[in-house]
Amino acid sequence: MTLTSPDRRTLMAGNTAIARGAYEAGVYFASGYPGTPSTEILENIAHYPEIRSQWAANEKVAFDEAMGVALSGKRALCSMKYVGLNVASDSFMVFPFAGTIGGFVVISADDPGMYSSQNEQDNRYLARMAQVPMIEPSDPQEAKDYVKLAYELSEMFSTPVLYRTSMRVSHSKGIVALGERGEYTGERRFVKDVPNWVVPIFAKSLRAKLDAKMERLTAFAESYPFNRVEEGKSGIGIITSGASYTYAKEVFPEASFLKLALTNPLPRQKISDFCARHEVVYVIEELEPFLEEQIRAWGLTNIVGKDRLPRSGEYNPDVLAQALLGEKAVEDFTSEFDLISRPPQLCPGCPHRGAYLALKKAGVLVTGDIGCYTLGALPPLGAMHTSFCMGASIGHAFGFELGGMDKVVAVMGDSTFIHGGIPSLIDVVYNGGNTTTVILDNRTTGMTGHQEHPATGMTLQGKEAPRLDLVALIRAIGVKHVQVADPFRQKEMFQALQEALQHEGPSVILTNRPCIFARGEKDRAKTPYVIREDKCTQCGACQRLGCPGVLPGEQPRIDEVACTGCSLCAQACKFDAIVLKGVV
Repeated sequence: MTLTSPDRRTLMAGNTAIARGAYEAGVYFASGYPGTPSTEILENIAHYPEIRSQWAANEKVAFDEAMGVALSGKRALCSMKYVGLNVASDSFMVFPFAGTIGGFVVISADDPGMYSSQNEQDNRYLARMAQVPMIEPSDPQEAKDYVKLAYELSEMFSTPVLYRTSMRVSHSKGIVALGERGEYTGERRFVKDVPNWVVPIFAKSLRAKLDAKMERLTAFAESYPFNRVEEGKSGIGIITSGASYTYAKEVFPEASFLKLALTNPLPRQKISDFCARHEVVYVIEELEPFLEEQIRAWGLTNIVGKDRLPRSGEYNPDVLAQALLGEKAVEDFTSEFDLISRPPQLCPGCPHRGAYLALKKAGVLVTGDIGCYTLGALPPLGAMHTSFCMGASIGHAFGFELGGMDKVVAVMGDSTFIHGGIPSLIDVVYNGGNTTTVILDNRTTGMTGHQEHPATGMTLQGKEAPRLDLVALIRAIGVKHVQVADPFRQKEMFQALQEALQHEGPSVILTNRPCIFARGEKDRAKTPYVIREDKCTQCGACQRLGCPGVLPGEQPRIDEVACTGCSLCAQACKFDAIVLKGVV
């Protein structure tokens, strides 16, 4: 993106606006790990050469890198989806004890409604637990502007700041007024001071300092200008923040609002005064009653919150109108359309399909992980039997083994293996396990949009980098039986699996086909497969592959545009009815 004049206005998604905010705030360094709804933040920051940006192996690594930059005296940012903060939480919880030198902002992108997530978690509570200030934008303009506010707050109180956004703020678009980059000229630099920086030894004294800092922050929150009151004409008052503010404004245009930008710590006196001026006050917040619980604890009784509003799922104007007014706010236009159901499924030509077909044929119990390959759990494949969180599958498989079950295989992607699978594999070797692991190496971080990682040989900016040799790494861990198999060659894949299961000791199979959308045009098959109706017996074997390129119907057909020529359907056909187009 080119430099613009301060009065330029443009259409931006929230994540793009956050990236712009980092640029304008003079951020020096940014790191993260891809995860919806946060991925585009770092991808857009990479467009600004003034900011050194990079993908990290996982969220804790990203946090620690950014933390080190901030301690050196420069402004640093790390970005992740909300469950990524769980991975980084060890550092997140201890950093406030010492405080920062340069501004430090960690972005947590929450996912109300679980559009692309395994749980519904409200990370506002982590800000309270860690005793750090938290800022929440409600639209793309605020998404940009509040980044600068977060850095000012961080440096004013020498504290990390949690910048909490959500799926709707991250991905909705709006008109954003742009500014110029302000180079950060902070003069503070790291000075050796063991009692402040060696936290494990001096934690007790540092805890007292942290408590005193939070008292100052709480007093500051009372006069913070971005916790603003918007006076209305009705007797209804509304306390809200983030995306919920925009929904509430649409449903209650006449109400008075206390719109919170700084949601930890809360301005107790400001909230109490606001509640005293209104007969009823709605506390409108997605997910848990984070605001409401604190307000009720202060003895304020004229509030309405989760006794009427849902505690799960994403809000919208209709949800608020139905819950608080008993009516619809806007016409439901979706009822006019007969939408076709499109269940999630692996793409045509996905190499994971070949691995799952072999696993299913072997009749094994498959412990799965987080990635697009999780779709292997769905019919017609049904070849994954557990999946919980990033990096857990190898530990789960070893646990099943310890629990007395045999023929258990862990499945994990290449990016996920680097993110959190390596320690588990080390543990299997160290503790004498017999676990088989299949690493689905498609040479990208597929589920979040094909981001680079240390084993792809490319950086966030597309520059060549040393490529992590996964085979050598696994052998260095101590795994003796390591094989590379082609998942599009079913006999080879199945044979590799059988050999691994029969091996005494840990074994690892790496598949070697790239994601169909990540590889270059020169690698793509040029000729699609077709079904010869004169030979087809309509047995349904090709349709049981779960490939969207095989069209449903009594007489199956292959979509020649979707077909990538992977040949799995031809290998499944016992009647030689599926052939390359043009081959008789």
